[in-house]
Amino acid sequence: MTTMLEVARRAGVSKATVSRVLSGNGYTSQETRDRVQQAIEECGYRPNLVARQLATRHTRTLGLVVTNTLYHGVYFGELLSQVARMTEDRGRQLILADGKHSADEERQAIQYLLDSRCDGVIIYPRFLGVEEMDEIIEQHEQPIMVLNRRLSRHPAHCVYADQQAAAEAVVDKLVAMGHREIAFIAGSADSPTGTERLTGYRQALIRHGIPVQETLIAPGKWTPACGAAAVSTLLARGARFSALVASNDDMAIGAIKRLHEAGVMVPDEVSVVGFDDIPLAPYVIPALSSVKMPVNGMIQETINRLITMVEEGSRDALPAFSGTLIRRDSLRRLTG
Repeated sequence: MTTMLEVARRAGVSKATVSRVLSGNGYTSQETRDRVQQAIEECGYRPNLVARQLATRHTRTLGLVVTNTLYHGVYFGELLSQVARMTEDRGRQLILADGKHSADEERQAIQYLLDSRCDGVIIYPRFLGVEEMDEIIEQHEQPIMVLNRRLSRHPAHCVYADQQAAAEAVVDKLVAMGHREIAFIAGSADSPTGTERLTGYRQALIRHGIPVQETLIAPGKWTPACGAAAVSTLLARGARFSALVASNDDMAIGAIKRLHEAGVMVPDEVSVVGFDDIPLAPYVIPALSSVKMPVNGMIQETINRLITMVEEGSRDALPAFSGTLIRRDSLRRLTG
């Protein structure tokens, strides 16, 4: 195995100079750096990663915890792709840890990344509560950012969107377009995002003086099949509605298919709106109207803030991101 001393001899420099070039610490002329890099390539030298980490105190890695129950679907595929790309753009390596099926396993995944000396960790939580994540942040020196959840004690360590306000805005728009019988397909009951979107739907109806009809609310679990099943439930109840809001685009697409099978025309008889504006939304028939959540901006801010915490220290709290309704063919104004 080639050693650092052999590289130094080939480059005609000291071992300390080779160490400075590898760590990036201290001044070294460009000519010297070039000679050292050439010697490294000629010798086939591979630095000892652990020793280098101990010397620099940084691994140039960022960790991401996502539970595997969230992997399915276009939304999370796009999320993981964006995190990986933006981490690469910042010259870092991404390490993914699986939060699996419980809060304890999410906690173990976080600890694994911290023990692996990741410079910082991003958590996309599924099971851990706000109080638990606040405690984890307080217990560790390595910076931790929480994506898509609002923290009470450490607001500078979270980036999130106001899901309730986004759902309220959708109902406001539908009411302004003449709709008053508005059905809703909820997300998973144990999902904070799903809960907030359902709350926004309810609050907007109350604010407009429209009674909340439980018969117009159907359960769902984020998949197209759940969206189709929710429409079957609504139709079996004999529910009347001119508009349908689904808690994500996958369920909205399943709902449109089931409405079509039942002979209900979209949008002539029922307008349909989803959430997340997945890449497929413009290409279904009819093109799906959807609330675009600023996922790319949230990820960019999360990574930027995490790296800033690693290099410079704390940051100020950030206000919530907002969603934007993208109108397409599945949405129409009532004329009667």
